[in-house]
Amino acid sequence: MDWNRIEGNWKQAKGKVKEQWGKLTDDDLDQIAGQRDQLEGKIQERYGIAKDRAKSDVDSWFSRLP
Repeated sequence: MDWNRIEGNWKQAKGKVKEQWGKLTDDDLDQIAGQRDQLEGKIQERYGIAKDRAKSDVDSWFSRLP
């Protein structure tokens, strides 16, 4: 699976994102709209982690998707 499929199916993916990163609000998820860089930025903001860590967390989560 590539990230374009996440963007295309963002409504379905939002639930999985919310399971992984519960501090993200519905407004955050609407604003992200499937854009990976936006997701990483919001994770950084909500969890107070470094950019590299957010990227690695998203990579790890993405690799576990069916």
